[in-house]
Amino acid sequence: MCGIVCAFDIKSNSDFVRSNVLKMAKKVRHRGPDWSGIYSDNNAVLAHERLAIVDPTSGKQPIISDDGNKVIAVNGEIYNHKELKEKYTSDYNFKTESDCEVLLALYEKKGINFLNDLNGIFAFALYDSSENKYIVARDHMGIIPLYIGWDKENIFYVSSELKSLEGVCEKIELFPPGHYLDSKTDKLTKWYDPKWKSYESVKNSETKIKEIHDSLSAAVKRQLMSDVPYGVLLSGGLDSSITSALAKKYASKRIESDDKQDAWWPQLHSFSVGLKGAPDLKAAKIVADHIGTVHHEINFTVQEGIDAIRDVIYHLETYDVTTVRASTPMYLMARAIKSLGIKMVLSGEGADELFGGYLYFHKAPDSKEFHEETVRKLNKLHQYDCLRANKSLAAWGIEGRVPFLDKQFIDVAMEINPEDKMIKNGRIEKWVLREAFKDYLPESVLWRQKEQFSDGVGYSWIDSLKELVENEVSDSDFKNSSNIFPINPPQNKEEFYYRLIFNDHFSSDAAAKSVPSVPSVACSTPEALLWDEAFKNMNDPSGRSISNIHNESYE
Repeated sequence: MCGIVCAFDIKSNSDFVRSNVLKMAKKVRHRGPDWSGIYSDNNAVLAHERLAIVDPTSGKQPIISDDGNKVIAVNGEIYNHKELKEKYTSDYNFKTESDCEVLLALYEKKGINFLNDLNGIFAFALYDSSENKYIVARDHMGIIPLYIGWDKENIFYVSSELKSLEGVCEKIELFPPGHYLDSKTDKLTKWYDPKWKSYESVKNSETKIKEIHDSLSAAVKRQLMSDVPYGVLLSGGLDSSITSALAKKYASKRIESDDKQDAWWPQLHSFSVGLKGAPDLKAAKIVADHIGTVHHEINFTVQEGIDAIRDVIYHLETYDVTTVRASTPMYLMARAIKSLGIKMVLSGEGADELFGGYLYFHKAPDSKEFHEETVRKLNKLHQYDCLRANKSLAAWGIEGRVPFLDKQFIDVAMEINPEDKMIKNGRIEKWVLREAFKDYLPESVLWRQKEQFSDGVGYSWIDSLKELVENEVSDSDFKNSSNIFPINPPQNKEEFYYRLIFNDHFSSDAAAKSVPSVPSVACSTPEALLWDEAFKNMNDPSGRSISNIHNESYE
């Protein structure tokens, strides 16, 4: 997972700006510890910190076109780059085997009208000196983070993380997923706008279990594209277990050779994290033994987790309670993964949003509300689970890939009849997904009820955090929280505690505004709180706020 920092609309003293961008880029070097590159002229500076996953030896960035006029800095992976090369770019002279160079070739062929052709995860800045313009774009779901900002001279900055812009920019914003910015028009344009966002477009659709199976299988397979050792995150929940089982199915062959060559690293390693005796660890071991991975169980103590929180908030750039709770074990796990030489992992993020897997979906009153809540969850995913999965891993120079959020698979999952996703008539959440992969997993895991990650790593983790903040935040301080934090006043003591740490790292109002702060029950959106009278007086992101979370299985 790479890091980019760019500056455009430079008014004067470009040498000073270049020097400053180098300092800013150093703050995201953890994302790309393998190589540093920079391009600059009088109008633009593009810096790149590289994590080498595809074509490690020659895929350095920024990449410059043959005519020297076009330059691109990319954080991402383009999974269908080979097909795109064959289809559109036969006359382009590729200098590298990097999947990202295809973006330059497509731009020369089609202008900016190539984004919907991509299947991948990306955030990039492209500079065209011949037209004195730049283009900034972000992937369909915001799987890759991207921030923009303006300094006091109105120089425009682009960065993979907030920390590079803090202290430099007077105004900082999240760059929205599924959009691009063209400097010639100076406006954001939505390039990703699928039909399934409308309930009317899916309410009468047919649910095809085989299509779910085949599409997710294809997504996992194409995301195994890698020239370095990789692994899978295996929590023992349904989503990571399916992802791991599919990865194991394809891991023996090299994907880049169309399965004609043996894999460079044929042994698939799986990783789980938790306090000793955590529910997730037991289930993960069962799955690992069943599918045959080299399994690594990473234990942490409550104290180790608490000691890491300050660093976690710095790397995650958030004070959202759910995100901090879940990111801390993941951050600790990532460090252990890095020590084994693994540079890329597949994860199960996104399935709960696509299929309504969170326990509060039990309360959805009808299929319309159910579907619209999944759309709301997907729209906000870049501020929560995508942010957690990316930045927890990137803190240690590991790339995270999320097959459930594959662009093609999302279309399949969201075009299922919402009625078939609902939790009723004795069906457990994510019934259609379980049915599609019932031959892959042990029964005890296949029908295991949802555990939110921060619960599943060990219930005493959450309990200890609540005890910590109760001791650290006084009633009087919390009562005064709206005066201390006029932007997004903390809604509970735990958020107050995290906010104090966040402000030590990021003191600007712009930084505070970049973080969501909304009431939630078991990860719901605020709109879903209307589904049940009991929700209205609750604000607890833990899955245990919904009854029956401890059920071992469904018959």
